[in-house]
Amino acid sequence: MYTLYFIPSACSLAVQVMLRELNQAFTLVNQQNTENFIAVNPANVVPTLVENGNVYTEGAAIMLHLLRTHPSELWPSSLDLQQQTIEDLMFANASMHPAYGRLFFATHAIANEQVRQLFIEEAAKKINKLWQVVSLRLKQREHKGGYLGGGIPGAADIFLAVYARWGAHFFVNIHIPENVRQMLDSVMARQSFKAALLAEESLT
Repeated sequence: MYTLYFIPSACSLAVQVMLRELNQAFTLVNQQNTENFIAVNPANVVPTLVENGNVYTEGAAIMLHLLRTHPSELWPSSLDLQQQTIEDLMFANASMHPAYGRLFFATHAIANEQVRQLFIEEAAKKINKLWQVVSLRLKQREHKGGYLGGGIPGAADIFLAVYARWGAHFFVNIHIPENVRQMLDSVMARQSFKAALLAEESLT
């Protein structure tokens, strides 16, 4: 059985959703209440997934491990579609995640309120451009279903749904195109996503 270390509403939420989508048993542990967590993961970050003494780190890498370890329709059989799945996942993890991360950086690192707000607004422009990329990809694949992964939400869709929730914490205009909003709402409406949020709340 897996043990997933999390921080509420962080990207570890996406890993928990994936574990539920794959019907995997796991124990959820709040990293903020864990003594000497650095002994588990020297980088001191979540998500961190443990199974039989093996420690898995980095959200995108954990997602790929789960998809490959537990066969399902979430991991396509063709190499071309596998490559597309990986590209979407890396876009979410390496482009969208850092873009939102700049908002949190500004909040904690920039003392001057005016400078901080200008920084946040510039960061939001980058985020808006990235959501346009997601919108374009969805339009190009709309014949396959309403998600980047086709007819069902894949790892990238789940990650993006988690990131989209972060925007509510900032006084800034983040514009999410309608087709993307529909996809995100659909992901968040899934039982796996709702259950993951409730599980985090119970341990916070």
